[in-house]
Amino acid sequence: MVCKECIYRDCLLGHACCNHARAQENPEGNWKLNMELFDTHFHYYPEDAAVKDYAEKARRAGVRYLLATGANLLESRIARDFANQNADCWFSAGVHPHGADAFKEDISIFQEFIKEPKMLAIGEVGLDYFYENSDRVSQKKVFSAFSEMALDNKFPLIVHCRDKNDSEEAYSDSYGILADFSRKGGSFVLHCFTGTDEWCRKFLDLGAFISVGGIVTFPKAANVRQLLKIIPDDRLLLETDSPYLAPVPHRGKRNHPEYLAVVAKYVAGQKGVTEDELAGFTTANAFKFFKIRRDC
Repeated sequence: MVCKECIYRDCLLGHACCNHARAQENPEGNWKLNMELFDTHFHYYPEDAAVKDYAEKARRAGVRYLLATGANLLESRIARDFANQNADCWFSAGVHPHGADAFKEDISIFQEFIKEPKMLAIGEVGLDYFYENSDRVSQKKVFSAFSEMALDNKFPLIVHCRDKNDSEEAYSDSYGILADFSRKGGSFVLHCFTGTDEWCRKFLDLGAFISVGGIVTFPKAANVRQLLKIIPDDRLLLETDSPYLAPVPHRGKRNHPEYLAVVAKYVAGQKGVTEDELAGFTTANAFKFFKIRRDC
């Protein structure tokens, strides 16, 4: 079956072409254009559920594609194992800024992931001056080292950047590293970004993609909702950051990738588009950013 809207394997309407073709051939049948969301950032912990059950629950909610994110060496290995056990799942590897002080190994230990076929990005890496669980010097050293690894191996970066409400130093320091990274041809996404309009525009000028998660649904997160007016549709990604930051009405509970459907519904309402349209362009953005070939 061939989708009539499909050109060079990409559906112009953003849907999976196999389902779209079936719907066109049998418009009165049971085939429909279901959302196919991409959770571009979640953390898998085995205590949550068995790997297959975890992925299947997400798919039943319309979240077909998953990227398991590594925050240290062990979590990166767990993320790799998760991805290798599921279709339409990938992983990234990195060291979260909270763990920068504890990271004593040579960064070359992460070379074990570079040739993995399901490795899509370096991350989660970056700077966190909100909690400062690690010394700032250590954070910047680790962030810069992984940025170089990403450049050397042509991987995009998944970046964590957060500061205290009355400070912009984390954004300024991150900008310095990312401006050089971008100038050398690197690409990056700011995950769960909660910075100001001004910083959002500065990072967008570097070519950044911006990922939005459950925070956007929080009553006091008006600044994040404002960012939706600034982020171009072709730079927007969706994520859960599960098991953290569950969206309203699940706030305070353990988050899961299936809750991305809640985030998508909310973001679609804020942007004045249908959930299907939002799923279409954000999933297409993810495939573009992570350089995934989208086959039927």
